[in-house]
Amino acid sequence: MFTSLKTRSEEAELLDDLLCKGEEVDQNLRELETINKWLGGDYVTIEGIEKILGGKEVKDKIITIADLGCGGGDMLIKVAKWAKRKNLKVRLIGIDANPYIVNYARRNASAFKEIEFLALDIFSEEFKKLKFDIITSTLFTHHFTDQSLVQLYQQLDRQSSLGIITNDIHRHFLAYHSINLLTRLFSKSYMVKNDAGLSVKRAFRLSELKDILTKAGIDNYNISWKWAFRWQIIIKKN
Repeated sequence: MFTSLKTRSEEAELLDDLLCKGEEVDQNLRELETINKWLGGDYVTIEGIEKILGGKEVKDKIITIADLGCGGGDMLIKVAKWAKRKNLKVRLIGIDANPYIVNYARRNASAFKEIEFLALDIFSEEFKKLKFDIITSTLFTHHFTDQSLVQLYQQLDRQSSLGIITNDIHRHFLAYHSINLLTRLFSKSYMVKNDAGLSVKRAFRLSELKDILTKAGIDNYNISWKWAFRWQIIIKKN
């Protein structure tokens, strides 16, 4: 059956259920970590942090970085290891609206004292009161409608002092068919098999990202295409 990728899909993914829990969710999180590792997408986020911090005097400061939709915490673990290599002091905060996933992440990252996790809805008043130096998200923004993302970027722009990094998928037929084939061959998780291709269908073309940011009133951004079929958006404050 032909699948149209002309416009963004609004079909919900299984992982969008904030009450989902159990071994199937654990398997999903483990496989997502592996997919990111082998497809090389993690560097897109870390490279974004390096670009935001470039030229800033931060050696003696504690940089607070929030990761939205943190999942199992694997991205923050990589950031913690990167910061240690760079001799940077960081406070890392993972945000996820699913309490079960937050507890999984706490266990997964228990060896890293600089990482903490909060079970919060990013549109809640409690979250909106929080301030960070840098806000990152990896494979997260495609879960929201364009209208919600306009609101979100306006909100995050107020919450961040140094910048925002978005790492998400390019909606492309090669990305769609490739991830469907890979997960069909290698995945043991029905959630991954269901959500992987759907994530691409919900993802972005360049013009759509520019339109969202323009409507949010943000013009100090840079968008780059990265392998494998990733968009890197860097919003850098002065």
